[in-house]
Amino acid sequence: MSDNSVDPSGNTEAFRAFTESTPQEPAAASKTPLIIGIAAVAVVVVAAIIWLAQ
Repeated sequence: MSDNSVDPSGNTEAFRAFTESTPQEPAAASKTPLIIGIAAVAVVVVAAIIWLAQ
């Protein structure tokens, strides 16, 4: 039976590529929902302050 996975140590070029490859970091999460949420809370707080001041 043949093995479908390639052993990187079996080939010098493949081994070098395997050892020199750096894992990619996951993309940073978008801060847009956080900014929208803070703005919405600020609007509600300002509206509450204005409503209570009357």
